[in-house]
Amino acid sequence: MLTSKVKGKDTRPELVVRRTLHGLGGRYRLHRQDLPGSPDIVMPSRKLDLFVHGCFWHRHENCKMASTPRTREDFWQTKFEANMARDRRNETSLKQLGWRVEVIWECETKQATRLFDRLKTLLASGDGQSESRE
Repeated sequence: MLTSKVKGKDTRPELVVRRTLHGLGGRYRLHRQDLPGSPDIVMPSRKLDLFVHGCFWHRHENCKMASTPRTREDFWQTKFEANMARDRRNETSLKQLGWRVEVIWECETKQATRLFDRLKTLLASGDGQSESRE
């Protein structure tokens, strides 16, 4: 059986976010398939969904990790556009269901202090709507 080398769950950035959240006292569920887009981290008591996006696959704007391969450019452009469209649809659907949606980018997980501060702020803001795209 062949399996993809690109993991969809339990990625290194996702594990960093989960460890940091747990250290802050945050409790969560993982990959709720009954929600649009199956968010990586779901905090039902806070009505908060977190997506941990890879900068390359989800095209983090102005990020050096969001490079575009030089071969098969049409294929990659189509792939990236489909990923971004799916992300927008999922975010819109979740918001319509009353959830707060946040995106944690892969590059953000490499800066422990900033990630800690951002997650601490998210946990403290139970009713404020934060910006999900940076």
